[in-house]
Amino acid sequence: MLNKILRTGLVALAGLAVTLPASAETRITYKSAKTGSSYYQMGVEIAEATKAGSKGEIIVTVEESQGSVQNVMETRARGGDYVFTTPPALIGLAQAGKAMFKDKTSPKFDDIRALFPIPSLTMHFVMAKKSGVTDFAGLDGKTILLGKGSFGAKEGEKYLKLFGLEGKVKLAEVELSNAVPALKNGQIDGFVTAGSWPAPNVVEAAASTDVTVLSLTDDQIAETKRSKLVIPAGTYAGQDTDITTTSLPVVAYTTLAMDDDTAYQLTKTFWETKAAMGETSRWWNGVDQGLMATITGKIHPGALRYYEEAGFPLTDAQK
Repeated sequence: MLNKILRTGLVALAGLAVTLPASAETRITYKSAKTGSSYYQMGVEIAEATKAGSKGEIIVTVEESQGSVQNVMETRARGGDYVFTTPPALIGLAQAGKAMFKDKTSPKFDDIRALFPIPSLTMHFVMAKKSGVTDFAGLDGKTILLGKGSFGAKEGEKYLKLFGLEGKVKLAEVELSNAVPALKNGQIDGFVTAGSWPAPNVVEAAASTDVTVLSLTDDQIAETKRSKLVIPAGTYAGQDTDITTTSLPVVAYTTLAMDDDTAYQLTKTFWETKAAMGETSRWWNGVDQGLMATITGKIHPGALRYYEEAGFPLTDAQK
């Protein structure tokens, strides 16, 4: 009888030994943007860094998204393995049931919590140097490509109205994907784009022709009601001075359905591998502790534990 009990115990222990490695692996779905975009590429880089930084304990699968609103909406049907990106302002609208979230509220929106900031959507007004434009007043009479439907296009149109240029600028009927060749052949005087910096299409434009990226004054930035962001000199070819522009913060979120240990490990791994990511993709170098101020809502308790251990500056509203 004793031998039978011992054999049964050994079999159970053997089974436990077999299942332990599998149970130690945590799988996360990361939803950010469309395939081919810089933000999708950031997701891939986060996935690779997380796997390496956690020694394979956390596996992140990147999932294509149609945009930030969809990312937020999906929290209604997702579980504790869901991480997504969106501007913090959308979280406030979702929780208040306003704008695009009117009549689409959910109790799960109240459980959304921040993990860490990622590169901001940064406005670039890129002008051919031969156009002679060095400030927004100089856009009068010029041909500008805004693109269609994107954040950059909508934001660019808003700025033209704010700065008294509505109807004074000719808008080119060219796809944003063709901005660089259109600038080179003189079809347009400049284009507007928004993305992480360094923005790939701005890098390409600056490398292939002489360009000027416009700066905004402090008064103009205040009019836009966006965050001020400074792109350091030397970011783009021929850029000898800092560029002062605006940005829309973007943050990685999850919900309280994620357990504290996973949120802690994800956040810790992100910050500990960020410098290495920045060696490959320079947009990560624009993420630092200063961006923590862009998180306007609450931080996940697990992530909060890491920030308090690491001595990050936090506000009472984030805790």
